[in-house]
Amino acid sequence: MTDTILVLNAGSSSIKFSLFACDDGDLQQLYRGSITGVGTRAAFTVKDTQGTVLTQQDLGNIPHEPAFTVLLEWISQHENGLNLMAVGHRVVHGGVMFTEPTVIDERVIRQLESLIPLAPLHQPHNILPIKILRKLNPQLQQVACFDTAFHAEQPEVEQMFAIPRRYWEDGIKRYGFHGSSYEYITAALPKIVGCVPKRLIIAHLGNGASLAAVSNAVGVATTMSFTPLDGVPMGTRPGALDAGVILHLLNNGMSVNELNHFLYHECGLLGVSSISNDMQTLLASDTVEARQAIDLFCYRVAREVGSLAVALQGLEVLVFTGGIGEHAPLVRAKVCNYLAWMGIQLNLEANETNHIQISTPDSKISVWVIPTDEEKMIAQHTYEAY
Repeated sequence: MTDTILVLNAGSSSIKFSLFACDDGDLQQLYRGSITGVGTRAAFTVKDTQGTVLTQQDLGNIPHEPAFTVLLEWISQHENGLNLMAVGHRVVHGGVMFTEPTVIDERVIRQLESLIPLAPLHQPHNILPIKILRKLNPQLQQVACFDTAFHAEQPEVEQMFAIPRRYWEDGIKRYGFHGSSYEYITAALPKIVGCVPKRLIIAHLGNGASLAAVSNAVGVATTMSFTPLDGVPMGTRPGALDAGVILHLLNNGMSVNELNHFLYHECGLLGVSSISNDMQTLLASDTVEARQAIDLFCYRVAREVGSLAVALQGLEVLVFTGGIGEHAPLVRAKVCNYLAWMGIQLNLEANETNHIQISTPDSKISVWVIPTDEEKMIAQHTYEAY
């Protein structure tokens, strides 16, 4: 039997999962997959590490609990003999109470539920699989890994909003997200560049995008804040937005529910381009609107690099990661061109081929493209908590 750890990233109608083999702490991904269309027409898919589809099953119109039953049965009945040791969950918000991976019990679930107002579109969907698995297999250990945890050591001046102090005491502050990605890149860097940089900026650029300033492996500043709406423009989210725009929309008849949908689903690259939230689609388009969306995205990313360099009092290493960061040479080139005044010199050929290092040897700031692996980071924490 192969001892395994299951990593879950659950949304409202989809469940992404990865299964890792455990061999004395050496974690190797075995399979990954998803259950999509939960609640409408669900489909169960499993792939190996090369992307070959091993299982594809139409589950029909089923809710979450039967969908998880299918996944657990696939693991338990696997021909290679898989023993499920524990489950690691990506949980978006840990608030002020959870700053490290946490073994889940009933008390923890209640605390996670108390944080739903801080992340109403994400937290309920992170909690639901935890409850279902506790029902289906009460003895199975589950561990929550928090997007916000990596940023918990930010200085107070970075965490504070300029609002009355009583709101700070109620937990309204800058938290930051994408923590598992930042933690993975920070841990991987010594093997790649030979050290943990004192002044590091990581640009996690995808449909959701943020940047973080890291000093000696500790997060000191980031672009997302109280919610995942802040910072740079994203696929369908606006990034930093004057609060007066919100007031204007509300005063002109937009309801709170409409505003919520607008901010999470109608803005960002999709809103500016009127074409798509997908960067590759925009890069392939010759429309003015697509170019404006790309330019705005790159400009804002570069602006945030400058801002985060202030928090670090300089910059030594810049890392691109995430779907856009890893696969969009034009985006990286535009961002680095904006930052040429800082001493960044791009190796154009290396950038075009998505080479791991894309700066020239004499660049004052070294620039890297490093694939992130949030699932492995969660699996590692889950193994260590087992």
